[in-house]
Amino acid sequence: MGRALIVVSRFNEGVTRKLLDGARGALARAGFTDDAVDVIWVPGAFELPVVVRRGLATGRYELAVALGAVIRGETPHFEYVSQAATRGLIDAAGRFGLPVGFGLLTCDTLAQAQARAGGAAGNKGEEAAQAAIDTRRALQALENGAES
Repeated sequence: MGRALIVVSRFNEGVTRKLLDGARGALARAGFTDDAVDVIWVPGAFELPVVVRRGLATGRYELAVALGAVIRGETPHFEYVSQAATRGLIDAAGRFGLPVGFGLLTCDTLAQAQARAGGAAGNKGEEAAQAAIDTRRALQALENGAES
């Protein structure tokens, strides 16, 4: 088993810490030991792509998971940050051909974010990590000429 990178936004940390717990759990169940998972904290969602991209560029990681929570406010800032982070994460995955689990919550309220960080709507951090794990398996199957 190789290494995994988790990049987490400090903004809305009460939510993102729960997303991180979910992501770590999914990675552990897939065989990634604690010492094979690097967690890097960034100020906000806008900074997620540059750190994911730089991490993947090192060649040390089989996959990355990006975690953040952007909550709608009274200005269009929400849309700009959400769109820029999304585009940047898509670019990082495409550029390096490696899975990037998308755990960026884009919610209207804090209550919605909390529901998606281990509440009634599940844990989207766990789901993002699982998506990266499953994509890694699919890519390995392609490399081996077999179905996943």
